[in-house]
Amino acid sequence: MARSEETPSEATPSNYSARHLTVLEGLEAVRKRPGMYIGTTDSRGLMHCLWEIIDNSVDEALAGHGAEIDIELHPDGSVTVSDRGRGVPVDVEPRSGLSGVELVFTKLHAGGKFGGGGYASSGGLHGVGASVVNALSSRLDVEVDRDGKTWAMSFRHGEPGVFAGDDPTSEFTPFEVASELRVAGKVRKGVSGTRVRYWADPQIFLSTARFELEALLSRARQTAFLVPGLAIEIRDARTESLDDAGAPAVHRFQYDGGLSEFVDFLAVDAPLTDTWRVTDADSFTETVPVMDEESGALVSREIERRCEVDIALRWGTGYDTEVQSFVNIIATPKGGTHLNGFEQGLVRFFRKQIEQNARKLKAGGDKPEKDDILTGLTAVVTVRLPEPQFEGQTKEVLGTAAVRQIVAKAVAKGLEARYASTKRDEKAQAGALLEKMVSEMKSRIALRAQRDTARRKSSLESSSLPAKLIDCRSRDVADTELFIVEGDSALGTARPARDSEFQALLPIRGKILNVQKASVAEMLGNAECGAIIKVIGAGSGRDFDLASARYGKVILMSDADVDGAHIRTLLLTLFFRYMRPMVEAGRVYAAVPPLHRVIVQHAGRKPNEIVYTYSEQELQGLLADLRRRGKKYLEPIQRYKGLGEMDADQLAETTMDREHRTLRRVRVEDAHAAAQVFELLMGNEVAPRKEFIVDNAGDLDRERIDA
Repeated sequence: MARSEETPSEATPSNYSARHLTVLEGLEAVRKRPGMYIGTTDSRGLMHCLWEIIDNSVDEALAGHGAEIDIELHPDGSVTVSDRGRGVPVDVEPRSGLSGVELVFTKLHAGGKFGGGGYASSGGLHGVGASVVNALSSRLDVEVDRDGKTWAMSFRHGEPGVFAGDDPTSEFTPFEVASELRVAGKVRKGVSGTRVRYWADPQIFLSTARFELEALLSRARQTAFLVPGLAIEIRDARTESLDDAGAPAVHRFQYDGGLSEFVDFLAVDAPLTDTWRVTDADSFTETVPVMDEESGALVSREIERRCEVDIALRWGTGYDTEVQSFVNIIATPKGGTHLNGFEQGLVRFFRKQIEQNARKLKAGGDKPEKDDILTGLTAVVTVRLPEPQFEGQTKEVLGTAAVRQIVAKAVAKGLEARYASTKRDEKAQAGALLEKMVSEMKSRIALRAQRDTARRKSSLESSSLPAKLIDCRSRDVADTELFIVEGDSALGTARPARDSEFQALLPIRGKILNVQKASVAEMLGNAECGAIIKVIGAGSGRDFDLASARYGKVILMSDADVDGAHIRTLLLTLFFRYMRPMVEAGRVYAAVPPLHRVIVQHAGRKPNEIVYTYSEQELQGLLADLRRRGKKYLEPIQRYKGLGEMDADQLAETTMDREHRTLRRVRVEDAHAAAQVFELLMGNEVAPRKEFIVDNAGDLDRERIDA
């Protein structure tokens, strides 16, 4: 027997009827094991529930009904999703005897997305979304504008009934015999839509779970790109998001350019090719269980499906790859058969092209690998098909096998048409792309050879490391540190200041190459970049192997002035571009040397006290405090213009000694955003950088400039 979710007073023998059993027997399984349906019960699971409701509204827009969706985050933790679609059906479904509203929100695997009647393709693909959200809510209210009326129904833990008040804690009375889809008002003729407001159940979700605005904005922007013309407006009325006047934050997304505009938004580098569009469609047959109308049993039948492919792609001058895939506008972050087909089509086509032009391209007998072809690619891959097969309700991996070949054929056909073009610009782009792929292939081969020789597996092999490396004695990677120091003068001070057991030193000469602008070959040819990669010993680029890194920490130690900051930025660009796993693992740090050394004098025999400060503001605050307390200090105050001005004891105490130093860990919270910033500040395009400097000049504090 199903267990009621109501309190004992609500689930007495007199009102716990057979009707309660039929409603709760499916949804109770959701409440018992929510992870099977939404993955987790933290913020990610909370957001997944919100996606399920939003996707139902997006499906209406995809079907051509309603071009606007409103989402509002309320101060009490609830959320409302409104659309201008056809509205959930309000008539009675004959087999169940339930209204369409109750059927959709209380029955698993029920709705208009099965059997092909309501949607050709949909985002709420498994048909369990609305009912799962309902089951995991302490209260859910639905309002449907349809047939000139506003229809309404409320639920608690998935069970329909009536609340005495406006919040989830008010008294709830479940329907005992028959549900009532009440008429809550009237609307003008032709007006239709659905509004869903729900409160996530605190008994299910963790107390730390909350709606993440940035994730919501990212998903809304993504959806607006995928559905051209659809407007999505998000209002955040939560207390922490209100402006000074008490008004909620409002964000609106609407794009008409579709996938091409999406690719241009995602790309962070200068274009090597235009944004190419590949569209195609094909049919396939699939054996699926179907409900037999006469017997009511499930029988296997062969059904013909149609798969539509829409891809936008472009290659840039950079080396990062950004490919996002979608099925019926639902993101598939872990790929699946559609992404496999896309990559398969690209590899086959370009291998054939390079083989046919091997003499002209000087490719030799080597074949490009997938990574060589994907280098610099930004692409959005979408497919639309009815009832796709996914691995789990979270829909992260597409499993429909036939889609692979359909996408691969579409890619091959689209690229063949592009390479058959006689237009001068398109021929030039096609040729430049092949040259880039061959160059990447040659660089990969050279990098792999370099990585293999650079790894330190024995004391004999360590002799091939740069002569200027001052290595440490320890072979325990987790405990070792590599300090990259600026110049020989800093090296002279750092050498006696280090702990030779676990601290290694590598000096560099001035400002290294800006690798954001340079090619792989130029980077490899640069002595300083090559030395850093060889010393770390884990390779670079796509061949970087974090497990092979020779040091647990890499610490960038440059002067505390403008030139030192520039050198640190160039080094970070190298690590982000070619050794990103080091940054993502939190193994890259910036040393924080002091700017000033203040000697505080004490009366009598008490020794003087030395205080270090790290900014002009901190220094002035310290001096003001000393004067207030009547303390004297030696003048002039020592100002460090560079690390070489410190003696070994001072450098050890302030910057290198683990007990006293301060390190800043370099983190990458959002790799795509970080890539955009690096391209803006360090890339080839001057105009966006100039615009950024001009726009932000007002925020500059002149006192922070140490010239």
